[in-house]
Amino acid sequence: MSSSAFDYIIVGAGTAGCLLANRLSADPRKRVLLLEAGGQDDYHWIHIPVGYLYCIGNPRTDWLYQTEPAAGLNGRSLRYPRGKVLGGSSSINGMIYMRGQARDYEGWAEASGEESWRWGQVLPFFKKHENHWRLDDGAGSDEFKALHGHGGEWRVEKQRLSWDILDAFSRAAQQAGIPASEDFNGGNNEGVGYFEVNQRAGLRWNTAKAFLRPTCLGRPNFELWTGVQVQRLLLERSDGALRCQGAEVRTPQGLETVSLSPGGELLLAAGAIGSPQILQLSGLGPAALLQRHGIEVQQHLGGVGANLQDHLQIRAVFKVQGAKTLNTLAASPWGKARIGLEYLLRRSGPMSMAPSQLGAFAKSSPDLAWPDLQYHVQPLSLDAFGEPLHGFNAFTASVCNLNPTSRGTVEIRSADAAEAPLIAPNYLGTEEDRRIAAESLRLTRRIVAQPALASYRPEEYRPGPQYQSDEELARLAGDIATTIFHPVGTCKMGRAEDEMAVVDGRLRVHGVAGLRVVDASVMPSITSGNTNSPTLMIAEKAAAWVAEAAAHP
Repeated sequence: MSSSAFDYIIVGAGTAGCLLANRLSADPRKRVLLLEAGGQDDYHWIHIPVGYLYCIGNPRTDWLYQTEPAAGLNGRSLRYPRGKVLGGSSSINGMIYMRGQARDYEGWAEASGEESWRWGQVLPFFKKHENHWRLDDGAGSDEFKALHGHGGEWRVEKQRLSWDILDAFSRAAQQAGIPASEDFNGGNNEGVGYFEVNQRAGLRWNTAKAFLRPTCLGRPNFELWTGVQVQRLLLERSDGALRCQGAEVRTPQGLETVSLSPGGELLLAAGAIGSPQILQLSGLGPAALLQRHGIEVQQHLGGVGANLQDHLQIRAVFKVQGAKTLNTLAASPWGKARIGLEYLLRRSGPMSMAPSQLGAFAKSSPDLAWPDLQYHVQPLSLDAFGEPLHGFNAFTASVCNLNPTSRGTVEIRSADAAEAPLIAPNYLGTEEDRRIAAESLRLTRRIVAQPALASYRPEEYRPGPQYQSDEELARLAGDIATTIFHPVGTCKMGRAEDEMAVVDGRLRVHGVAGLRVVDASVMPSITSGNTNSPTLMIAEKAAAWVAEAAAHP
């Protein structure tokens, strides 16, 4: 443990924290400390793509959060995976590279008053760390090169296998009016095609590999502490102004204090669950909540822990005939051996699979200007992650509402930092979300009914064709829908006059000097797609702002 002060303290070595550590420690004059409550990413299943099955729900790699029972889910609660190792959730997630839609960032600019969140201005920050496989040999049109980067740390590759049943689903989607797409990341992601993934040569490429190793860990001005949980931030009020001075942390040796140098910054990158929890424990949050748990209110910030948004997927399963699926390929010891051998020799086959291979972005109504639905299609089926595969050939077509109107909360249960917070996403809490859930299931059925899939004789196994009315389908969605693990919004950015805004357009906590939040929690609205890569872009922009502030205090 170091006894001296740091120019930058980064809380959380997840997606945002790893990039921040790399960028800020590149200045040898600045001392940087990265704190991670979890452990090393040295579990072998982290790095084998299909290993997400063994990482989600594993206390070694997952914080094992659980949501509160939700009325919209007919009283059910859900498992809520969050990464517990270096790389955070990038070590256990689906590895899908997805930016969202241009309209997402235009909305952020309007909400925050910060013009640099507009699509044209965030694009260079996506490209800065991107290393896209299509540009390896200078391939790609000028338009593609204008949209994508090469030579950065964040590897983007094509998937290493395809499936006949997924190709047939793609053709069926096109017959249903969804165009084919070769690039979901150009601003409008409408279309159907195979996802690109964050892998390198058949191995998961998490942010710890990309940004901590090897450059960052070798720098003499950088320190990484793992197994260290932040108890609270240290705040000091002088002449009426509040400033962050460091943090109190629990290490294996006991409580310690880490301090900021004068003019330094603490960057809270603990994620959409961890960041609001730490702020609330530090006296920053809704005053009534803090007082209820005996925490002195340093500053009332009503939006801390509010505005929780997530993508809820409805997993429809269809039995098929005459198709190769993972259900039967992996059903025997010989089949499992063949799969293992293919991965060992070629780093390909089912063990190289991301959780979802084929994607589609579609509209729940032809009147919409932008897609509002996302499909994750898989050549397998099971009752839930961690459960055995079904004993029959099938595919799963999961669909989620990209822009849910329901909003939830994250709240501390006590003043004990070791106690998991109360997570209440309020899924399907609005009539609009329930309506779109019903429409999304109808679109799924319409796709599956197209001629391209007819030879496989698809039979709806789940939810079942007997459910038809809006009311039946909405209730059914509550019975079978699960999170797709995209929580955001709990420390949202916004203008000073927005009473629910936690940070400003440059991610500085309102009313507290020396403190920024840099992770998915700052999104005022959820992106129209997977949230990992947008979080990296947020961190890239924040690192530039922090360096600029240090150069021009």
